[in-house]
Amino acid sequence: MTISRRRRSRDPLGLRRALSGLLLPGLVGAMALLAALAVAGAEGAAALSQRWQRGAMAAVTVQLPSADPAGLEQAITALRATPDVAVARLVDEARLAVLLRPWLGEASTIPLPGLIEIELRDSRADPALLGTRLSAAVPGASIEFHGLWVQRLAALARSLQALAWVVLALVAAVAIAVAAVATRAGIAARRDAIEVLHGLGARDGDIAGRFARRLGALAATGAVFGVLAAVPALAILSDLAAPWVAAPAEAGSLARLPWGVLVALPPIAFLVGWGTAQTTVRRWLHRLP
Repeated sequence: MTISRRRRSRDPLGLRRALSGLLLPGLVGAMALLAALAVAGAEGAAALSQRWQRGAMAAVTVQLPSADPAGLEQAITALRATPDVAVARLVDEARLAVLLRPWLGEASTIPLPGLIEIELRDSRADPALLGTRLSAAVPGASIEFHGLWVQRLAALARSLQALAWVVLALVAAVAIAVAAVATRAGIAARRDAIEVLHGLGARDGDIAGRFARRLGALAATGAVFGVLAAVPALAILSDLAAPWVAAPAEAGSLARLPWGVLVALPPIAFLVGWGTAQTTVRRWLHRLP
């Protein structure tokens, strides 16, 4: 009997019964999982775009019709003497064979061309003018600039990043709506008790605070489980994306996760539940006579 009275005194509105179950934590957990995936996707797309723009934008391939060693060495010397070229290196036959294997097979008798990779000092140089200079330095060579493709890939990465942030905004909006619906359901379930306490002089802040703390705790609990569910999925995606974003080999998949965001999600979920409940309950109380 004493324990029952203590519980009632701590929860005079009966919110543990009105706002119980796994529905709200489950929905918030799903929202937290989607938010973690969206943020990780946005960060991954940004890292991928930066790497492409930093490295491949300044890359140019020079192809010679013949793989004669003397001609290739002469071409490399001429390219290195060109002011626009920072680095010129020969693509060895073994690597070229690996690159062409999907199209030519293992044992190809087709003579392979000479291929030289160069990196430019300024990736913003005019391709037409630069192509003329390189063609003059290496007569008969065909030159391919990767900048245009890199710009398209970088634009695709930026689009994916923007889409991830849009998804995150939608997740936040849905989470607010779910918290508001749960709060209204709690108000409907405990309407009589709320009106009695309000009529006896209970302050709006006290009543709204009890709802806010309960909703915030449920939302934070759901977010914790959502983050725990997201960690294995993000670890797998991190391993798959590591070669594309030049992640350090010694860093494990867990070390590459956006832990700052993952740790922040439960407190953010608490604030969303708390703020939504406060706003919803206060508005309802203001309409009471």
